[in-house]
Amino acid sequence: HFSCREQPIFSTRAHVFQIDPATKRNWIPASKHALTVSYFYDATRNVYRIISVGGTKAIINSTITPNMTFTKTSQKFGQWADSRANTVYGLGFASEQHLSQFAEKFQEVKEAARLAREKSQDKTELTNPALNITSHQVLPSPIISSNGPGEDKLFRSQSADVEITTEKERLKKMLSEGSVSEVQWEAEFFSLQDNNNKLVAALHEANANVDQWKKQLAAYQEETETLRQRVAELESQGAHDSSSENNKEDLSQTLEELEILIKAKDEEIQMLKSQKCGRWEAEGEREETLQKLQELEACNAELERRLHLAEQTLAETLAEREKIQNEVTKVAEIMDVKIFELSEIRQGLAKLVES
Repeated sequence: HFSCREQPIFSTRAHVFQIDPATKRNWIPASKHALTVSYFYDATRNVYRIISVGGTKAIINSTITPNMTFTKTSQKFGQWADSRANTVYGLGFASEQHLSQFAEKFQEVKEAARLAREKSQDKTELTNPALNITSHQVLPSPIISSNGPGEDKLFRSQSADVEITTEKERLKKMLSEGSVSEVQWEAEFFSLQDNNNKLVAALHEANANVDQWKKQLAAYQEETETLRQRVAELESQGAHDSSSENNKEDLSQTLEELEILIKAKDEEIQMLKSQKCGRWEAEGEREETLQKLQELEACNAELERRLHLAEQTLAETLAEREKIQNEVTKVAEIMDVKIFELSEIRQGLAKLVES
């Protein structure tokens, strides 16, 4: 509980820890999440306090005195001892900058508390000069401080001094026994646990992506090999077609010869037909001429059939050659695309390995 007369002068967010009262060596987290930690100034009592509330419970309620020391034990963790609360508080920050700001504010508030104590002490001595003489006969104050000289010391009995001195020695011994390093690493573990989980998740995701890329790369390599084999087959077929090109030229030459022959036969037929209309000197010559005419017509029909077959074969050969050329062009374009994608995947894998 803190009074409404207190006003916050600085606030930040941090993970709060307290030293284990049983071992005095391990940190106990005060909450699962970061809490708001604030400096408060009580104008009525002229004191400064560090307060942090978790739910309805005050996790930190520490009055700052001049001899308190805030120690940075790592880049993001700091601690201070509070003998009134009989504990050591630890704060884990999100960044080194937040820790530095809190430490600077602690030093400012500590200096302000020292000035306030000196001012209060001077005022007490002026109003009651005999107090120092009789202080050993006065009962100790319910609130006992071991944080240094000041007006609180005026209200302590000798037994209280002995007890507080023993407590101070115990705290100093605890911090000097080498436990600082252990406490530091354990606190660092709690403050960085969330970041570690995020890094692990990112690593798993990266590994999954690498596996996927490897599978895709293997598939592309297999497809590329298939395309290479197909290109080799098409090139072989193209070489065969080159030999067919010579056959085609020979066939064209034969067609030209057949056309010339057909033309000559047609002229001969026309000549014979014109002769048939004339007079024949002998029946035997007429029959021989008719027979020769029939043979020429049959030969002409055979030549025309061969010419038609040759033209059809030539057309089919040209169509097949054009089809093969189109297919070779298409496969070459696909290979160019796959090789480009394969290059990008390799570059991605190289960047991932470098990172």
